[in-house]
Amino acid sequence: MRKRDHNVLTNAASLLVCGLLAGVVVAAAAFPAVAMSGLAAKAGAKTFGALPTELTVARAPQISYLLASDGKTPLATMYDENRRDVKFADISPFMQKAIIAAEDHDFYKHNGVDINGVARAFVNNQSEGAGRQGASTLTMQYVRLAIAYSASHPADVVAATEDTSARKLREMRLALQVDKEFSKDEILTRYLNLAAFGNGAYGIYAASQVYFGKPPSKLKIEEAALLAGMVKAPTSNDPTTEAGYPAALDRRNYVIQNMVEIKAITQQEADVAKATKLVVKDKRTPNGCVAANFNEWGFFCDYFYRWWMDQETFGSTTYDRERRLKSGGYTVVTSLDVQAQRGADKAVRKAKSVNSKEAAMVAVVEPGTGRVRALAVNRQFKLDDPKNPKNKLSSDPAKKKKGIRGNYPATVNPLLTGGNGITGYQAGSTFKIFSILAALEKGIPLGYTINAPQQFKSEYIISSSSPAACKGTHFYCPTNSGLKAGGVQNMWSAFSASINTYFVPLQQQVGAENVVDAARRAGIQFRASNDAKFAATKEAAHQWGAFTLGVSSTTPLDLANAYATLAADGKYCEPIPVQEIRDPEGNKLDIANPRCEKRFSTEVARAAVDAARCPVGDNSKTSRCGGSRTAAVVKNIVDAPVAGKSGTTDSEKTAALVAMTKQYSVAGIMADPDWPQTNVKMKHKEKDGINPPVYETLRDAMKNKPRIKFDEPGQKISEGDQRSIPDVKCISVDQAKSRLKGAGFEPVVSSTKVPSSCKAGEAAGTSPDGRTIKGGVVTIQVSSGGGGGTPGNNDGTPGNQPGNPPGRPGNGGRPGG
Repeated sequence: MRKRDHNVLTNAASLLVCGLLAGVVVAAAAFPAVAMSGLAAKAGAKTFGALPTELTVARAPQISYLLASDGKTPLATMYDENRRDVKFADISPFMQKAIIAAEDHDFYKHNGVDINGVARAFVNNQSEGAGRQGASTLTMQYVRLAIAYSASHPADVVAATEDTSARKLREMRLALQVDKEFSKDEILTRYLNLAAFGNGAYGIYAASQVYFGKPPSKLKIEEAALLAGMVKAPTSNDPTTEAGYPAALDRRNYVIQNMVEIKAITQQEADVAKATKLVVKDKRTPNGCVAANFNEWGFFCDYFYRWWMDQETFGSTTYDRERRLKSGGYTVVTSLDVQAQRGADKAVRKAKSVNSKEAAMVAVVEPGTGRVRALAVNRQFKLDDPKNPKNKLSSDPAKKKKGIRGNYPATVNPLLTGGNGITGYQAGSTFKIFSILAALEKGIPLGYTINAPQQFKSEYIISSSSPAACKGTHFYCPTNSGLKAGGVQNMWSAFSASINTYFVPLQQQVGAENVVDAARRAGIQFRASNDAKFAATKEAAHQWGAFTLGVSSTTPLDLANAYATLAADGKYCEPIPVQEIRDPEGNKLDIANPRCEKRFSTEVARAAVDAARCPVGDNSKTSRCGGSRTAAVVKNIVDAPVAGKSGTTDSEKTAALVAMTKQYSVAGIMADPDWPQTNVKMKHKEKDGINPPVYETLRDAMKNKPRIKFDEPGQKISEGDQRSIPDVKCISVDQAKSRLKGAGFEPVVSSTKVPSSCKAGEAAGTSPDGRTIKGGVVTIQVSSGGGGGTPGNNDGTPGNQPGNPPGRPGNGGRPGG
């Protein structure tokens, strides 16, 4: 708001008098004997008129506030200076009057410079033995602060605050101009928003919060008087220190009495205020993620900070971005879901204590937006004090021998999200979903059957000395858990039971490079150098035989987001920790909007989710999951339509589980971040395993949320091209094989004979019989004679075939489960 126009004669008189006084002041400083000469006055007037009249005012640093997704629960504050600008109407009238009473009684009467005060100070300061007097008005003080905060060089800051006649003359000249440009109320507001109040509080908003825990609009007489009395000497008048308390009390009472003099309050009100005991909170505003509202939320806060530092929107350099965050006065509504975060925090600490070397890590992502709803790990978010360390020695024997401490119980490393040397952890069979995606995109349906042997000899070449190589060869030969054959499996049943020797041949058929590409498109990043080399080219990825079994490192966040892509019908969204960002003027920034793109067809995504319902105890009317499920309890505990997958690695060095609904994708990994080659076996189903933290987090996140069904895939992508199976009953096995091959099927001879009316050794029938997918496996059942029927499954699913027990590792150095 512009100030009313000043009387021209009054302004002219002010300039003239200030000019004359300027000459006197300058001369007095250099040649006291000639200070009152006309020559000095004339020279001073000319000099004063040549001083700059434009005040450059830069916005002073503002505190940024981080809130949870509800827009009200505090997460953290970030600042270089604890300041938040407020409007005049948001400042208590007592505070407005108190600062005038303390600093400038005639504030509403003068034109920015108190002529009488300048003359009085000059006369007083020439007297020997007299105490120094100042003549700075509130307007001049504001000018001084504005110059300092607008300075682009340290020398300019010194010039703005040094005690010289030149500085005071410049302040006077600019104050006259400021008083013309702005109303008194606006000048007062600007001053109160800039002034320092000690204890890290800049501006009246921060001061009222730090000392009294309330907004400035609620300040009482005695509180306002205390704050007004501090601006002259915040350190000496600090009421939070033993030495400063008496001085602050005396200064407060002095201001209160001055408020009576300017008729702001009555003497009776002053007496009551003076009699009020001085009580201050001394509550410094917390700063940064290590001072998050809840320590456990520090990991989410740190993820937000790292995300912000990567956004070029906030500056071309990391320095610029950090200054924008800590000085820009933003209000950030993060994506942190309080209900989900608290559930996750409780669950990971219930499974493992903060003093455990095993890290139970859980990430929660919202499908369709990429918003990260929770990040939890059984660690304290803080730096271990090097002078008084509390962290245990590293679990890595080599590091332990050198006295290097580990990341527990305290760390600020991004264990859940990657970066800063954290490349991730193997997630085992959760990666089999990417082979399903690649196969579906190649036109191979969920009902596609493969006869999964106990050991599969692949075409992938590895070192002949590797335990995963077939004996005497250089070919990769994965096995199933317990060295058991998987039998005839489709994608539903193989994923449900986690059959390694189904997924490696499936990956080989569709091309490992396409499986790696599906993982990348879903959201998996390849941070480890060796993984990045494999993923860099199609040629390199083509030989990544064990990829489908989860040997690549990933993070809980990437894994949760990859499965969220499927729950969102194939729409990938970049993980983001924000929901809304507003600048100090209240303008929304587009940077907080979801960044999504379609990466898989809706049908492919829905079919993959349909297969993923099997391992966690759920299924649709189209599902053919078989009898073995690796994490069957998830469905009943979450009590909602769910999908997901468990995974582990050889020797159980890591354990993983993903469980998701349409609203939340939750991924958990248990590992030792300090020593990947740990000798500790990570668990799944046990109360101290990874499964409970995942499904308990999902259960708590889903409280009071609607139960939304997954859409079922179409028949073509589920069943493919169905063909009739030829009748092979009572013909030779060789004839049966030839007939089945001719019809477009892959014949397999059962090793177990069955009673039938056919002669012993002849084909007794097929499993399945009737119809099955073109190119699918059809098992020829061999007759033992003796009469009887021909067993088989008419629905196209395998019979009682052995599968992976839940949570068991793969064999030969490769993952399973």
